[in-house]
Amino acid sequence: MEDAIKTVVMTFVKSARGKENLDSKSFKKLIQKQLGGVMEDTNSSSAIKEMQEGLDENEDGKVGFKEYLNLIGYVANSLSESKTGSNASAS
Repeated sequence: MEDAIKTVVMTFVKSARGKENLDSKSFKKLIQKQLGGVMEDTNSSSAIKEMQEGLDENEDGKVGFKEYLNLIGYVANSLSESKTGSNASAS
């Protein structure tokens, strides 16, 4: 578990290249390189832009760490549901 958390953090840090946020180009690169195997539409620039806009809670045009964690939580939840066959809304 510790290694997984370190990976999540370090992926953001490396992708942000020392900055506090992911700009559009860095976000797109992260999605395509790191999440292509567990997400759909990772080759669609418009889908990635829409995803970024949906995560950008403070509307600064960038994805901060907390916003990135929302994405990780969503992906993890979706993966869990697909593996267990459960639906969280049915609970």
